[in-house]
Amino acid sequence: MSNAKTANRLIYLPLGGAGEIGMNAYVYGYGPAGKERLIVVDLGITFPDMDSTPGVDIILPDISWLTARRNQIDGIFITHAHEDHVGAVGHCWQQLGAPVYARPFTANIARRKLEEHGGSPNVVKVVDPYPHVITCGPFKVSYLPISHSIPESAGLLIDTPDGRLVHTGDFKIDENPVVGDPWNAALWEEVAQPGVKALICDSTNVFSENAGRSESTLAPAITEMMRHATGMVVATTFASNVARLQTLATAAKAAGRSVVLLGRAMRAMVDAATKEGLLTDFPAVISVEDALSVPRQNLMLLVTGSQGERRAASAQLAQGSYLGMKLKEGDTFLFSSKTIPGNERGVIKIMNQLSELGVDVVDDAGGKYHVSGHANRPDLVRMHQIIKAQVLIPMHGEHRHLREHAKLAEASGMTGIVAVNGMMIDLSGNRPKVAEYIETGRTYLDGSVQVGALDGVVRDRIRMAMNGHMIVTLIIDEDGDMLGDPWVEIMGLPETGRNDVPLVDVVEEDLAQFIGRAHAKTLADDEKLEKEIKMIARKSAQGEIGKKPEVTVIISRLA
Repeated sequence: MSNAKTANRLIYLPLGGAGEIGMNAYVYGYGPAGKERLIVVDLGITFPDMDSTPGVDIILPDISWLTARRNQIDGIFITHAHEDHVGAVGHCWQQLGAPVYARPFTANIARRKLEEHGGSPNVVKVVDPYPHVITCGPFKVSYLPISHSIPESAGLLIDTPDGRLVHTGDFKIDENPVVGDPWNAALWEEVAQPGVKALICDSTNVFSENAGRSESTLAPAITEMMRHATGMVVATTFASNVARLQTLATAAKAAGRSVVLLGRAMRAMVDAATKEGLLTDFPAVISVEDALSVPRQNLMLLVTGSQGERRAASAQLAQGSYLGMKLKEGDTFLFSSKTIPGNERGVIKIMNQLSELGVDVVDDAGGKYHVSGHANRPDLVRMHQIIKAQVLIPMHGEHRHLREHAKLAEASGMTGIVAVNGMMIDLSGNRPKVAEYIETGRTYLDGSVQVGALDGVVRDRIRMAMNGHMIVTLIIDEDGDMLGDPWVEIMGLPETGRNDVPLVDVVEEDLAQFIGRAHAKTLADDEKLEKEIKMIARKSAQGEIGKKPEVTVIISRLA
């Protein structure tokens, strides 16, 4: 019996969300090494940018390690309905095949994700919160309600044969969150009482020194702003921040404004929250068609695109119009959100476009119109003090957040472990250690196809964007002789070079000279010929325009 016990291990493995903000995917396992029974916590996405991932639609975690162990997975637990926690469910479920557990609102969103990708919504199991227990292989899991910037967020209480784990999920300490579960200190004290082996904890705001503010503190300032605005008011925030949508809509109603929802995600979230009973007094909304006949000073548009997304309603309005709605001088545009690092350029572009239209832009620079959904440093300390875990493993943060959070834990007497994506931690016994390193990465959804980050597709796209593209075509007859000269086509390159003549003429001339002196063996060997042509074409372009383009060579041989 003792040998069997020592052969088992308890592991924690982040596949996304540790060393980055977004794309959360965490694995817990228990059993013999390599044969553990597994549960997955969250399957999220992150978003691309034009600099590093041009043309990519969304970015998914690399779940190849999980896919290879599909038969060991007993369940998938989704903590809340933000895209960086639930967004990959529809894309990844077929590869994993395990039941998905979630609270009602999150389950509503997860089912929509599955249906969008041809999956069955029936695989999603709606669960009750603590003290309800889901037995999943060797694990006993309970959902711990907690406040965040989306309804029905939850941490997880994970009981294992080798001790109790607490996974906070994303959280803040808010006793009056407007919509959703208020902070319940007694609940967390209760689950901590038997002793906790490891606290796996949100790290997003570890550098924010002030205690977090409640969502309810925003209402007075937003209501005052709505009342004093002269023209139409447009407000954007995360569509998932249902409490903020409630605050904005209620303020609009108090100011005598009708509410219009613009953007698919905005309508879907309000619909889901209403169906699940989370929004019970949301003001009636009017259609875009009806809004066109309402005086501007009596309208408030709630729109998607707080992060500068190019296709969202905010960007469309900034560029002129959206579904017939147009902004004019004297209107007000409120960004009731924090700009996620990396999105600044897109947001600033929209702000400037709005300014050019004469729209007054109001952002959150003064903190009046937005509060974070994540625990600040003093609130993290409070969580540490309540749980009193042996070990703290920071999650949901960039490396600097994880490292700082581990230091904070050690100052409170806990052992802090920085575990980034792919680092498997063995939590067995009382001495946690790195068990092994798993190759992890990202998977790109490129159109309708998933491609690996290392497959070269996006790399080649970046190279073409940086360097331009040149196509060289040659036709060789039955005797191995050239039919005419090579001809060149260019894309994304200047038509005229430094010698003030067409670039294609210069390259074609250099290639013709090479062909004229090339040996018959070279002309007969497609691989060698292509290599020489690419080198000459790039060298010719470098001399003429100072760039070495990507070159495609097409050799046609007549039979």
